Amino acid sequence: MGQVLKGTNRPFVIASGGPVMNERIPFPPDSKAPASPRTASALAALELAKQNVRSVVVRLAPCVHDGTRRGFVGTLVDIAQKTGVSGYVGDGSNRWCAVHRLDAAHLFCLALEKAPAGSILQGVADEGIPLKEIAEKIGGYLDVPVASIPNDKAGDHFGWLRTVIGADIPASSAITQKLLGWKPTHPGLLDDLEHGHFFDIVPVR
Repeated sequence: MGQVLKGTNRPFVIASGGPVMNERIPFPPDSKAPASPRTASALAALELAKQNVRSVVVRLAPCVHDGTRRGFVGTLVDIAQKTGVSGYVGDGSNRWCAVHRLDAAHLFCLALEKAPAGSILQGVADEGIPLKEIAEKIGGYLDVPVASIPNDKAGDHFGWLRTVIGADIPASSAITQKLLGWKPTHPGLLDDLEHGHFFDIVPVR
């Protein structure tokens, strides 16, 4: 895709992510790290900046949310509803960063309009919410117990989400905000859980 834009100075913006959300060290240094496929795509896009393409990578927080049940946290609600327990692992102090869908959309617009070639932007608003707080919010609304799930039971309880449920993923977007004048203004994740539709009763399969 990028080859078509070589020499045009036209924008080329891609979404990325991964377990390492550090503005100063944005990609895992180990090419064999779990995020390497996304890393390879991001690095390929950034290489186009050397060929007069205004290529930009937007790294999104793991939790991109709005008032509707979706994404990682929506899956946690589904699991709690199905199992009768709102769970976390360990002491639940591991943090997930998050960004509202509309704030993320605004960041993509700014990236398209004015981000310098080769920019790596962070789509992060909530810098780190302890997973236990998320589980407690879910448990309170569903009226189910909140509990730490033992490691040997985590796969059965969380299913495919087991691979990320214990990840500690705090992140900042301070550099991105300063570069583009981007400022998240929409509700945070816990506020969306408070006022959104995450807890509307839907059939669980």
